Amino acid sequence: MTHLRSISLRGIPTESANRFPFTVPIVRQLESIELGAPVTFLVGENGSGKSTLLEGIAAAAGLPTVGTESVDRDETLVAQRALAAALKLTWTRRTKRGFFLRAEDFFGFTKSLSKLRAEMLEGLRRIDEEYEGRSEYVKGLARGPLVGSLADMERRYGVDLDANSHGQSFLKLFRSRFVPSGLYLLDEPEAPLSPQSQLGLMAMIGDMLKEDAQFIIATHSPILLGFPGATIYNCDTAPIAAVPFDELDHVVITRDFLNGRERFLKYL
Repeated sequence: MTHLRSISLRGIPTESANRFPFTVPIVRQLESIELGAPVTFLVGENGSGKSTLLEGIAAAAGLPTVGTESVDRDETLVAQRALAAALKLTWTRRTKRGFFLRAEDFFGFTKSLSKLRAEMLEGLRRIDEEYEGRSEYVKGLARGPLVGSLADMERRYGVDLDANSHGQSFLKLFRSRFVPSGLYLLDEPEAPLSPQSQLGLMAMIGDMLKEDAQFIIATHSPILLGFPGATIYNCDTAPIAAVPFDELDHVVITRDFLNGRERFLKYL
């Protein structure tokens, strides 16, 4: 099902009319984005505004982030919060479940998990030194909170996310944070993923749709864009318009290159 049914712009604040992000064409001319399918893609060149729009939607929906800063505290998203205040979200069924994930936040999150795990292990080592010679019962009481926290982290994310490939870590993190009936906003999730891992992500998305999940994804990936039944919005034109998969520049150029790369490479 679709929890979030449509997105529109209430109006551009007079004092912000000549400021980012209201100067971005797809924001300035935003009419209505209809979310009739459970998977919606935003596609466009760098600078088209697709990530900005996705960040504004995440702030308006009040979704938690997978990263070091939440949308409502991240200093880099002040403009996007202004956009969120100007957006109108129409819901079929309001949900606070789900999350917002940017590729760059994923890399920071895995590093922070690795650092936290190292700090827990160091804490256990210090307890062992401090309680040397004392009973195992007393030592166990001192170790208990750290042991429990470490076990919970490893249960959820594995022994060491940072030790896996980026693709493996991303898919493991993605699965571990999933809850049914949620709204999931993903910004260029293909960044850490090989083509095979992108297919793995598509399979996960398919499984999650069976549990009432909804996805809005900003991407450059022709593989992800091929998800069956998805609605694709082209952010290279304003106002935003739905485009069939086979007519997307990303798909046409990739297909032409694979079918005859010599035509492209001779100009290098």
